[in-house]
Amino acid sequence: QVQLVESGGGLVQAGGSLRLSCAASGHTFSSYAMGWFRQAPGKEREFVAAINWSGDRTAYADSVKGRFTISRDNAENTLYLKMNSLKPEDTALYYCAADLTLGLDYELGYRPGEYEYWGQGTQVTVSS
Repeated sequence: QVQLVESGGGLVQAGGSLRLSCAASGHTFSSYAMGWFRQAPGKEREFVAAINWSGDRTAYADSVKGRFTISRDNAENTLYLKMNSLKPEDTALYYCAADLTLGLDYELGYRPGEYEYWGQGTQVTVSS
C-alpha cells in the first residue's frame, strides 16, 4: 500500500497562486495513477485533476481547466498541483488519491470510488 501526505495549502487572495504537494511512501509510487479531489463544507468531494502513472496523460475538471496543472515526479515520489488565478470558489479541503489498478491499466480516475488510497487533505482558502 501507499501512504499519502498533502502539503502546501494556505490562505491566498483571489488571483493568487499556490502549489500543493503530495508525498508518497510505501509501495512503488510510479505504478499508481494519481488524482486530486476537493471538498467544500456541505458539498460532496469533487474531481479536480488526474494523472496516469507515467505522467503523459492528464485530465481536469472544467472548473479548473487552464488554471491548474497536475504533475508528478516519480523519482521524488511526489505529486503536485499548481493552482493559478485562484477564485473564492476554489476554497476547499484538497485531497490527493492513488490507485494501483488504474495505474496498471494505464487509466485515469474521475470518481472518488476509483481510488483506494487517500491523504488527510490540505486546506486551501481563497479570499475575495
